Amino acid sequence: MVVNAFTVDVEDWFQVGAFETVIAREEWDSLEHRVERNTDAVLALLDEAGVQATFFALGWVAERYPALIRRIAEAGHEVASHGWDHQRVFTMGPEQFRADIARARAALEDASGTKVAGYRAPSFSIDRRTPWAHPVLAEAGYAYSSSVAPLHHDHYGWAEAPRHAFRPVPGSPFVEIPVTLAHVLGKKVTAGGGFFRLLPGSVTSAAIEAENRIGEPAVFYFHPWEIDPGQPRVHNAPLKSRLRHYARLGAMAGKLRTLLAAHRWGRMDAIARAAAERPEGRIAA
Repeated sequence: MVVNAFTVDVEDWFQVGAFETVIAREEWDSLEHRVERNTDAVLALLDEAGVQATFFALGWVAERYPALIRRIAEAGHEVASHGWDHQRVFTMGPEQFRADIARARAALEDASGTKVAGYRAPSFSIDRRTPWAHPVLAEAGYAYSSSVAPLHHDHYGWAEAPRHAFRPVPGSPFVEIPVTLAHVLGKKVTAGGGFFRLLPGSVTSAAIEAENRIGEPAVFYFHPWEIDPGQPRVHNAPLKSRLRHYARLGAMAGKLRTLLAAHRWGRMDAIARAAAERPEGRIAA
């Protein structure tokens, strides 16, 4: 059986792209923080299933909750970077991005006591506008990224990107491993996050099985706030954003248990190592 990547993007309910126009970063520390309790609930789900995963965590979270990051590592999960404070990569230049990933990595490594080798851009924001991002990550010593969604979406997407692991930096073993896609009524969607909440779980399972049939690992993702139906409501956010964010939060934990039981799961770093070891002819340039 192919081992798939189970990944968690560790951010709080107010740090999402859906609310970035109505909640300023300067407000974050004054809001109710629920990331620790929600991530601990995710850790409990994974322990129940006997699964090790990769947690792409914000440096902002690691600075405020270092014991949480340490618990993630001590439970056998991989601690990887989600950047400092969820700023999308295409809103930065190369130097600002370099500083962002360095600051986040330092906080995560200090908290976890482990080396951070992986990165995921907030909102899958490495795309055709950021040709410099992968070289910056490789130069900084990262082994892999999982920052590309190979589709069109109103918030993210790089439709022309390969669907599976590829080497974006000539001469470097650094690999990009895009998130897995599902197909719904002829439309491509990511096999995780809000689409997993909103659609039948069988849609994501079918996408995973399709990847595994051709010998490829699937990459699934979600956020700790997605299992928290009691989180505060942001009433001044756009209706579309509120629908995306709050829909079916109460169903998420059960759906995750079913998904965890249905497939074989592991950490992203192991999948990245296997991808980097493939002969050149088996991985896109």
